[in-house]
Amino acid sequence: MTLAPRAVLVHRRTEYEELIAHHGTPGQAAFFLASRGRSVTEVEQRHGRQAEALARAAAAVPLDWRRTRVERADLPRFLFEPEDVVVVVGQDGLVANVAKYLDGQPVIGVDADPGRNPGVLVRHRADALAALLPAAAARSGARHLEERTMVEAVADDTQRLLALNEVYVGQPGHQTARYRLAVDGGTPEPQASSGVLVGTGTGATGWCRSAWLERGGPLALPPAAAPALAWFVREAWPSPSTGTAQVHGLLDAGGRLVLTVESDRLVAFGDGIEADALELSWGQSVRLGVAATRLRLMG
Repeated sequence: MTLAPRAVLVHRRTEYEELIAHHGTPGQAAFFLASRGRSVTEVEQRHGRQAEALARAAAAVPLDWRRTRVERADLPRFLFEPEDVVVVVGQDGLVANVAKYLDGQPVIGVDADPGRNPGVLVRHRADALAALLPAAAARSGARHLEERTMVEAVADDTQRLLALNEVYVGQPGHQTARYRLAVDGGTPEPQASSGVLVGTGTGATGWCRSAWLERGGPLALPPAAAPALAWFVREAWPSPSTGTAQVHGLLDAGGRLVLTVESDRLVAFGDGIEADALELSWGQSVRLGVAATRLRLMG
């Protein structure tokens, strides 16, 4: 017997919910905001728009489907199924947060606060889900599915990390990281820096773009669907024992950047989620490149 499709609604706690959780009551939350020159009204309104978008998304799920909700903080413990259609209700960054846990399931991004979010990855309104969900489940909407490149980091002890925007490798406290860097099997260069960024075309609008602008645009950043990555060494330090000859470049689908740790501890984390990181100790190596997994985003 074939299981009915399952709609997985992914969301995150709003600022208002975070304030209530921290301060205990709406009155205390309002007092806290007022003491810092802010009004609780705007925060409540954004919370209301998020709740309405979630309710509309839930109402659009066909009656014969299975359904569930998962909050962003619970994603590492949630088991996605092959038949899932993932509905991300929130900001663009929430799509990146969920992408690393998927394996080909289609994603529909719903903008919970139109006009406030850029809407690069959350492109739809909740009212459009009635048509989008059946098409995604039947894979009849395949021509509307945009495949976006992801980056992976694989350590020599088999730890693996996926990211939609970028992977950062460096010191957990953002102090000087020491390592040897090799590009596509070339000669390793000892380096001391603020860490290394390896990003996709999707990430080219974020952290990697900042590094790119600082360099004066030394290379063409890849498009979102291109099987290529851009990498940047942040603030490389020249010394008698460390070099700065290899500080940026592009990796194609078969290219690899290899870092061998020469610090007591480095970490690798993706899309800014430091709590979900690879732990790397002295002498370990981590390989970064284009991932076989791609995000399948409903256009």
